[in-house]
Amino acid sequence: MTSQRALIVGASHAGAQLATSLRQEGWTGEIVLIGEEATLPYQRPPLSKAYLAGKSTLDELAIRSTEFYVKQGIQLLDATVEAIDRSAGHLFLSTGDELPYDKLALCTGARPRRLRIPGADLAGVHYLRTAADVELIRQAAIAGRRAVIIGGGYIGLETAASLRALGLEVTVLEATERVLERVTAPEVSAFFDRVHRGEGVSIRTGTLVEALSGGGRVSEVILASGDSVPADLVIVGIGVEPNTELAAAAGLVVDTGVVIDDQTRTSDPDIVAAGDCATHDMARYGRRIRLESVASAGEQAKVAAATVCGKSKTIAALPWFWSDQYDLKLQIAGLNTGYDEVILRGDPTRDRDFTCFYLRAGELIAADCINRPRDFMFSKRVITQQIPVDRAELTLAASA
Repeated sequence: MTSQRALIVGASHAGAQLATSLRQEGWTGEIVLIGEEATLPYQRPPLSKAYLAGKSTLDELAIRSTEFYVKQGIQLLDATVEAIDRSAGHLFLSTGDELPYDKLALCTGARPRRLRIPGADLAGVHYLRTAADVELIRQAAIAGRRAVIIGGGYIGLETAASLRALGLEVTVLEATERVLERVTAPEVSAFFDRVHRGEGVSIRTGTLVEALSGGGRVSEVILASGDSVPADLVIVGIGVEPNTELAAAAGLVVDTGVVIDDQTRTSDPDIVAAGDCATHDMARYGRRIRLESVASAGEQAKVAAATVCGKSKTIAALPWFWSDQYDLKLQIAGLNTGYDEVILRGDPTRDRDFTCFYLRAGELIAADCINRPRDFMFSKRVITQQIPVDRAELTLAASA
């Protein structure tokens, strides 16, 4: 493998981990990590939290140091990949260069879903995915200004918490009937609604945005009801779309993401994929799933590196996620899809710590743990090992 070259497209969590793991798995050839940002690969989850709130710097968010990449012989390349020629084993770059590869990894991630309404292109309308996005938001995030966040999912609520900490007036507009409706039980939604309102955030659910208006810069959000909300800045957080165009144009199989097997191989045996751009069949859930999770990106990257090196590892870990808002750390174990019962430990109507256990046919399949790390570790173990629990046993074990 000494004379071989591995190219990684996307200097993301998955890309940075894959480059690191290639060396750990014994790859002795070239490694080139290609990214579109002129920075070291950095952690993205803190962008809407500590970084936006000014509590951390981009240097502090770097996944690895410059010295690490130099020592490991990993070349960082700032360029955009425009096409893959699979038959020739070449990448075509925006610089006009061609790069041959022996093995290729796609870690192209995802991009924010764009708001497609009149006025969406006005100045003062922001998305939050990169450090550059946050820099623009921070420049506009002056205490006393009015921020409107479109979308009451995790990104929207995390951003709301950070902007409140900076002294802005914050309004969250959510199209569905409750915040976090797509991902949590009503009890968890009600908890975060209560907490944010208590912190001074205005939350309007069941609210459709019809247009943005202003004289060159956004000044108000027009609602379908006819009402308007004044805004000095607008932040859009309505989900993401996987970056699959490169893979699709190269003829790889794509279905809500770049399709991979449990060893991260795409439909081309010389190309692997990992992270937010990838989707695979998860036996645990009986369906194909694309996970937007740093933990999953890291695991997939490690498996991909082993696969590139001719070793056999498989994606197997339980999905888990987290969200930081104010003094709250939400840790999520598993996926709650198809739950038919919830059991609460703690009182979400009064406390700032509790756990929501999700069951399906009496089996624990997921848990939302707010400021309860022991419940989170317990839940991960029970779900992973499919340990049978009854209600009383679950409550007692979780409190131990």
